[in-house]
Amino acid sequence: MTAGSAGSVPGVGHASSRRRKVDLLRVRAELPAGVRAVVDEFERHLALERGRSAHTVRAYVGDVVSLLGFMHGLGAVEPGGVDRAGGRGVEALDLTVLRAWLAAQRTAGASRTTLARRAAAARTFTAWAHRRGHLAVDPGVRLVAPRSRRTLPSVLRADQASDLLHASASGAAERDPAALRDHALLELLYATGVRVSELCGLDVGDVDLERRVVRVLGKGGKERTVPFGVPAQRAVRDWLAHGRGRLVRPGSPPALLLGARGGRFQPASVRRIVHAALAAVPDAPVMGPHGFRHSAATHLLEGGADLRSVQELLGHATLATTQLYTHVTVERLKAIHDRTHPRS
Repeated sequence: MTAGSAGSVPGVGHASSRRRKVDLLRVRAELPAGVRAVVDEFERHLALERGRSAHTVRAYVGDVVSLLGFMHGLGAVEPGGVDRAGGRGVEALDLTVLRAWLAAQRTAGASRTTLARRAAAARTFTAWAHRRGHLAVDPGVRLVAPRSRRTLPSVLRADQASDLLHASASGAAERDPAALRDHALLELLYATGVRVSELCGLDVGDVDLERRVVRVLGKGGKERTVPFGVPAQRAVRDWLAHGRGRLVRPGSPPALLLGARGGRFQPASVRRIVHAALAAVPDAPVMGPHGFRHSAATHLLEGGADLRSVQELLGHATLATTQLYTHVTVERLKAIHDRTHPRS
């Protein structure tokens, strides 16, 4: 269901993720029928009523399956565990079970960030289950989990971003459709700071090249308009004029970005392109498409943009999320001070 964190050894994190997915699929299948029905109902609630993304739904449902499997002695975290439900269904879920589940996760090596996220998923589930009448009381309101440590994201320096996009433009000058597309997506990622899922979800009609704005459908189905600059305008225009038509196939969607077979471009392919582009930039940090989002936000703030404007551009629900980037800029200023000031 939910993906684990990738490790530093190539392939290890993905293997761990696959094992966890298989384990949770097995646990879900072995849950009592009545409990499985509640999980199915919760999944529909997240997807249809709350409008959560497919990734968020998988993550939350995976954590709930882990919790309920643990309660019934089926959890992958505690193989052969005790059935704490005592023959009952979801109504057996209480604060003691919640705390024991998190403690087992901690013993198994889950990080503070992972524990915080899984506790949040559990609280979302218990609140929903209480409203739907599956629980007499909501035990999640009394659940306390360790706060995650917010680490500073890796970002490109402005000159590194410039070098990367200049190299991408040189490749696009050959008018190869894939190179034109890749350059357009890199320019848009950096210019707008959109999420990779938002980028892949764009249709041709969402881009207004004359006004230099793009209409983005973000988390929770919230729509926002994000501006972009002249270089991105030029790259997208070239892609539409000389590249996209050569990849269109019968039945192709109206997607802005198309793959080699004419289908909508996928996030995994964007990640591959970003990694390849970064590999050509000396000393560039290792990052994915989200690193472009971090970089765009950081460079906006360093250029004088106010927090509220950056929050609106990025589509953050709260200002607290955007404030993370103020720490990035302060850390970078401190590094410059330490490197250059004679009294540092």
